[in-house]
Amino acid sequence: MSVFRGQYYHGIDEKGRIIFPSRLREVFAEKYDNRLVITNWDGYLMVFPYDEWRVIEEKVSHQSILRKEVRAFQRFFMSGAVDCTLDNQGRVLIPSNLREYAHLEKDIVLAGMIKVIEIWSKDRFESEMKKTGDSLDQFSDYMADLGI
Repeated sequence: MSVFRGQYYHGIDEKGRIIFPSRLREVFAEKYDNRLVITNWDGYLMVFPYDEWRVIEEKVSHQSILRKEVRAFQRFFMSGAVDCTLDNQGRVLIPSNLREYAHLEKDIVLAGMIKVIEIWSKDRFESEMKKTGDSLDQFSDYMADLGI
């Protein structure tokens, strides 16, 4: 099964482009096409293959926009989404508003998360990994529920 996994330390060029590592490009080639959707989330960016994004849109479209939390979620997550395409060299241009949101300036990390890819500034990623590593015991019940 082709999934996104691993941590990849890269840079972002002066035009705001990043190069997806070959392993991540392989998953796109095997399972998806070169279309993707990038949006903001919790201080970093989430990259969805277009087909995975369509699943989210379908689920969200069935929610009532009369609910305040639904509108707030759509305003932040859905309206922040941008259609992008991987070029022949495996690059994608990150729009300036998303780069600013996630503080992507030079050193970045792409994190494979099974169906999506996260894009972090290197400093924020390492800080988040340290926080998570310092509290691994909180995952014991989750792992047990998975039967691990």
